[in-house]
Amino acid sequence: MVPALRCIRGACGRALGGFPGGFSSAGRPAPGRSLPLCQGGRPASTRSFDVVVIGGGIVGLASARALILRHPALSIGVLEKEKDLAIHQTGHNSGVIHSGIYYKPESLKAKLCVQGAALIYEYCKQKGISYKQCGKLIVAVEQEEIPRLQALYERGRQNGVQGLRLIQQEDIKKKEPYCRGEEVQCQYVVTCAGLYSDRISELSGCNPDPQIVPFRGDYLILKPEKCYLVKGNIYPVPDSRFPFLGVHFTPRMDGSIWLGPNAVLAFKREGYRPFDFSARDIMDVIIKSGLIKLVFQNFSYGVNEMYKACFLSATVKHLQKFIPEITVSDILRGPAGVRAQALDRDGNLIEDFVFDGGVGDIGNRILHVRNAPSPAATSSLAISGMIADEVQQRFKL
Repeated sequence: MVPALRCIRGACGRALGGFPGGFSSAGRPAPGRSLPLCQGGRPASTRSFDVVVIGGGIVGLASARALILRHPALSIGVLEKEKDLAIHQTGHNSGVIHSGIYYKPESLKAKLCVQGAALIYEYCKQKGISYKQCGKLIVAVEQEEIPRLQALYERGRQNGVQGLRLIQQEDIKKKEPYCRGEEVQCQYVVTCAGLYSDRISELSGCNPDPQIVPFRGDYLILKPEKCYLVKGNIYPVPDSRFPFLGVHFTPRMDGSIWLGPNAVLAFKREGYRPFDFSARDIMDVIIKSGLIKLVFQNFSYGVNEMYKACFLSATVKHLQKFIPEITVSDILRGPAGVRAQALDRDGNLIEDFVFDGGVGDIGNRILHVRNAPSPAATSSLAISGMIADEVQQRFKL
């Protein structure tokens, strides 16, 4: 039987050809136009589904796809509150497929990122989706960063990341002629331009409200005439105290170079502009999480990130540690994304993915996927397999 899914609105065209925010949109139907019902599916007006996935981002769509491939006789719906799919965290990510080097060994992030990257490579090849394998340099620009870089290398080996090697300063220019550093760790990753051509369904009207702390990441864009300065992904040695990777250089499939992102508190869950504000969102975060403790524990870091967000010269000064030729006149302000980061009441950022169930008559029929920020896009196909396994076991499908 063909999977019983239907695109009810034109929004699903995003899933047929890709996602917004830099992803391909080829094959998208005209806005508002319904696609034909797949064989064996239910009418668009049905209110009854065997399984419902809440959220039409990359993890939700991958999960729906995995479930219907395993259980084609079931009726599966995807509920999304927006008029289009992949509008938020998915549609505002950098497009980089991570290798799994950063994450704590034995964690879900480490395991699912490595698996997910391999699955996405395979998926892109099967679907004929273009991607660029340009490599990544993780650069130590200060002597004190070298031990952290070596520790990161060992972590990557423990996580099963392929293609890792430490190189010396003289080898940097062979890979990135304009980049400087004390010592560089090189790994090969993929920058991918689009995902998912399988059919999925979309229903409007759901408004899930997870308890998260929103962090906005602002990108800068290198002017086209200066893009020759960067060949591949150039990353700093991350600070292990935070889940953010630091400002980095990201080549896009269209030839542009993104610089960033920073990490500042967003005053609205879906606040992509600096002055977006929601009193309800902020009060909810303050009351139900350990945000105040986080602020006091990392006050200087937060102030520094806010300063860099306001003044381009401060960000450029940081970027010049890697490529000295970049100047303020070479960059433009670019897009922004909001990271949905889980935080506990003690002010600790939760580093791993979290999957759990509810309680009670209704809760026992729900599987929650909590805290799925980066690298959820990279891990999405692996996450979807884990979710399909859990759903099958939990709900006796």
